[in-house]
Amino acid sequence: MRTVTAKADVGFRSERGLILASLMLAMALVALDTTIISTSVYIIAGDLGGFAQFPWLFSIYLLTQAISVPVYGKLADIFGRKPMMLIGIALFSVGSMLCGLAWSMPALIAFRALQGLGGGALQPMSLTIAGDIYTTTERPKAQAYLSSVWGIASVIGPTVGGLFSEYLSWRWIFFVNIPICLLAAAMLIRNFHEKRERVDRSIDYAGAGILAAGTTLLILGLLSGGHEWAWGSPISLGIFTAGGGLLIVFALVERRAREPVLPLWVLTRRVLAASTLVSLLLGAIVLGLTTYIPTFAQGVFGTSAVVAGFALATLTIGWPLVSGQAGRVYLRYGFRLTATAGSLIVVIGAGLTATLSLHSAVWQAAIFCFVIGCGIGLVASPTLIAAQSSVGWSERGVVTSTNMFGRSIGSALGVALFGALVNTRLGGADNPAPTALAEALHLVFLALVVAAVMLVLASAAMPKFAPNPDSAPRAPVSRGPVSRGPR
Repeated sequence: MRTVTAKADVGFRSERGLILASLMLAMALVALDTTIISTSVYIIAGDLGGFAQFPWLFSIYLLTQAISVPVYGKLADIFGRKPMMLIGIALFSVGSMLCGLAWSMPALIAFRALQGLGGGALQPMSLTIAGDIYTTTERPKAQAYLSSVWGIASVIGPTVGGLFSEYLSWRWIFFVNIPICLLAAAMLIRNFHEKRERVDRSIDYAGAGILAAGTTLLILGLLSGGHEWAWGSPISLGIFTAGGGLLIVFALVERRAREPVLPLWVLTRRVLAASTLVSLLLGAIVLGLTTYIPTFAQGVFGTSAVVAGFALATLTIGWPLVSGQAGRVYLRYGFRLTATAGSLIVVIGAGLTATLSLHSAVWQAAIFCFVIGCGIGLVASPTLIAAQSSVGWSERGVVTSTNMFGRSIGSALGVALFGALVNTRLGGADNPAPTALAEALHLVFLALVVAAVMLVLASAAMPKFAPNPDSAPRAPVSRGPVSRGPR
């Protein structure tokens, strides 16, 4: 399989500029969906009922996204990146339409699952295509363009979401995705062309199914324990035991699978294992803030959805702002030093967030989120680029997807764990008092500090520079010839 590229510089005016623009538009779907819904869940829960259930709006989306990411990665290495991207856009569009028509919280949760199946293709395929068409020295600039999408979405998303929720209807936060989906698909079809060779490879559907079942049970146990049933009850213990058992079975299945959906060899390489762990922790931290900072602003400070959105927006403003300069840092000082410095900044920001109380101001939450975003900007891109740069074309899809899987599963489990902390303290109350809500969310912010400390340790495990892909050990199983595209 070979991707057609040009030898122009990075930017919109280059021959690859329209491809870059289409990738940014596809990324915008995920970025907007994350930021636009975060300021509306408090209103959605009030409209449809079930405050205790609202973490499922994030967890189920992230779970289906996480499970589908490695499948898309494997299929992309077989059939090409473009078909997988178009399938993802189609599923995301249908899921968005159904979410906008949802009549109850369970229905909305179910349709979010479908939306997640589409979202599982958009971000990893965009990053994989960028890794294909740009060289190692060009990738920092390309990543800066892609990261800037989150900065733009951080301003537009919460603002539009808040305006829709307060003055129109929260349903429009989903309907607005549909025209963007159509435009992204049209641009991709028109501008991105790839030549590929069919390779006889299999898909590990059994592994994907077992992984989905195991993680679903763990999330169910976390979100329902403490209020649907007691933590030490037989049903709670049974769910956690079954979930853990299925994950053990999954590991055994992957060892014997011809083409495992989540290749265990990826985790045997230092750079890939460390970058995946970093991605998992980042997922938990980002979604913890995305879910609960707006809730704190609205439920404790009593602000509007629009103001709550701006408090969160600073997180994704600081992220791309620093990410755009991160390339200069890690090209000079290495991946390990850059990521470790960034994770220490995240620890500082998370520690400040843990000081929020009833007597704090919303601008303080905004500043703390900005600090965390700046730290993430020094962690996220360098660790992903290190992983991509350590492998060749035929492995880049599965490596990128594994990294994105780590972030998605970290987000899903993180939100579920944080939701368990909140529900345990609130007892499943649909309309908690500000004092009780502040105390419950304080537990979440403390948990974020713990995750940030673990991020420092994971970042310190990164190598200084990524190994040359030609010198790195190859995957233990290779089926069929795959030609590498230009790097």
